[in-house]
Formats: sequence, structure tokens, C-alpha cells
Amino acid sequence: MTLPRVGVGYDSHRFAAGGPMRLGGIDLPSEVHCAGHSDGDAICHAVTDAILGAAALGDIGEMFPDTDVANRGKDSVVMLQAAHTRLVAAGYAVTNVDVTVVTQQPKIGPYRQAIRQRLADTLAVDIDQVFVKGKTNEGMGWIGKGEGLAVIAVATVSRAV
Repeated sequence: MTLPRVGVGYDSHRFAAGGPMRLGGIDLPSEVHCAGHSDGDAICHAVTDAILGAAALGDIGEMFPDTDVANRGKDSVVMLQAAHTRLVAAGYAVTNVDVTVVTQQPKIGPYRQAIRQRLADTLAVDIDQVFVKGKTNEGMGWIGKGEGLAVIAVATVSRAV
């Protein structure tokens, strides 16, 4: 019997003027977006690191370095798909993903189902294997001041049968 493996991913981005904000492969209406070398999708970035870490297959920076101009503005769903392909090639399958978005704005609840479905489709799992929730920082620190957001993702993977 193969035991499940667990990986944790983290990403944070400061906000820049102009929307929409892309999170979990979905465009959310917003006056700001997550600034980044790629499209700034912090959910996809954290999930990418979580699935890669669970199988000890590297990280997003190794696969898509921000020093490579080819990654400028890159769709983070494409990066997550590439990490998933690497995971499957190594003989693993995603069994569960849990995501926490820490932000004052935007509120995640209204977009939860769409984000869950996009992640589930990208990871080739059922929607009940993916959950996304939003938390505020109670007005504390840079997140509480509305300067940016952070995402924590936990992924469980198992050897494919």
C-alpha cells in the first residue's frame, strides 16, 4: 500500500491598479490585480507548488523562472497544467486540494464554485476533491491594509493505480 503524500504551497502578490483580478483561472471584477511576472494568479501558483512539493518534483520557480521572458504574462492555468503533467508522468494522481485565500478584497465566496470547477478540471479530479475558502486578515498588516493577498494551498497526492 502506498501512503498519500502531502505538499504545501504558498504565494503572495501585491496589488496593482487596474482589473480584473485573476484567481484560480477565473477573472474576478476588481479595481486591482495581482502584480506578477506571469498573470499573477496566486491560487494557481500556490496549488502548483503544493502538487509539485507533495511528490518532490520541484517548484514553480524552477519550472517557470521569472528571469525567463517567455513567462512574462503567462497564463497560470497553463503552468498548473504543466505541473500536473509532470506529476502524472511521475506516477502520481491528485487526491485532494484545499486552498485558503487571505485577503480583505475581493470576497472569494461568490466565485468559489467557479474557481473550484476550474481547478478540478485542470487537475482532472472531481469538484468535491477541491475546496477554496477566503479569510480576511482582520485589518492587520499589509493584507489587512489592502496592499495585496496571500494564498496557502495543501495538496494530497497518491501513486496512481
